[in-house]
Amino acid sequence: MNRRLAAEWAPQGGVMLTWPHAGTDWATHLDAVEPVFAEIASQIARHEPVLIVVTGTSHRQHVEQQLIRHSCLLTRVRFAIAPSNDTWARDHGPIGVLANDQPRLLDFTFNGWGNKHPANLDNGITHELQRQKSFGETPVETIDFVLEGGSIDSDGAGSLLTTRACLLNPTRNPHYDQTQIEKQLKHSLGVKQVLWLEHGYLAGDDTDSHIDMLARFCPNSTIAYIQCDDPQDEHYAGLQAMQQELQQLYNCAGESYRLLPLPWPGPIFNADGKRLPASYANFLVINDAVLVPQYGDDRDQAACAQLQTAFPDRQIIGIDCRPLIEQFGSLHCLTMQLPVGVL
Repeated sequence: MNRRLAAEWAPQGGVMLTWPHAGTDWATHLDAVEPVFAEIASQIARHEPVLIVVTGTSHRQHVEQQLIRHSCLLTRVRFAIAPSNDTWARDHGPIGVLANDQPRLLDFTFNGWGNKHPANLDNGITHELQRQKSFGETPVETIDFVLEGGSIDSDGAGSLLTTRACLLNPTRNPHYDQTQIEKQLKHSLGVKQVLWLEHGYLAGDDTDSHIDMLARFCPNSTIAYIQCDDPQDEHYAGLQAMQQELQQLYNCAGESYRLLPLPWPGPIFNADGKRLPASYANFLVINDAVLVPQYGDDRDQAACAQLQTAFPDRQIIGIDCRPLIEQFGSLHCLTMQLPVGVL
């Protein structure tokens, strides 16, 4: 079977969201965070379908009211009912590949970022949605391997970008070494090479350095990455080292990538004084648009302008994600795109 993991800017069939509720870590932040979810869903629905996972009928009705307040195109919204621990669909949702040019969903194991958080319900969402026919007749393949969608990024041409801090962490797949992990990724995802980053992290990020907070593939053999320009910042040395690593990477055609630095937002702290992981690299590409996290920072617009150069034919849409980073993730972390034909 010939498999390919498409780039995020390939045509999409929809985007999956898992809505927050009182049983999640968002319980005390629902008033602040639900409008962000509604805005994300509304913007996506202007371009493609949205699949929203809710906990039950009353929760669905509540979410519909939220969407109506944000002028969401409800004809583009589909609902599925499943219990959930949390809302990070990027990591518990299925990873879509093309197998012989037909969509196929891969249901990897999700263990709460190395057993840091409860994940038994989230790990069952994809199976439950398959049971409900939320994915139509698309095949769903269960894979006994821990992998989060936010830990990998594809250029659509055979290269996969990831970090050693995450995929080689013994809390994920302790019986696999790097060679075995690469073999698994190449077999499951159809990639030809795995590009590993040794350096780069964000304070407050408890995913063990997910790549979607650090560096992302863009069209025309480009990598957009966060660049820290403050030598006094704790991230400066690590991100400088990451930049040097990126300069040494080559695509499957043997060509170096064009590097596109993204601005560095000023530090943001929660009420307990803990630094929060604000990153412009956590953008979401959808059909004809790119949703870019905004943090109420002077560099928000510069980040949008830089990503416009990477995606000149797409609308750049800023989304206020300041409430999201209170739970140590951002826009891309909440969403999972699905291949054409799945919805």
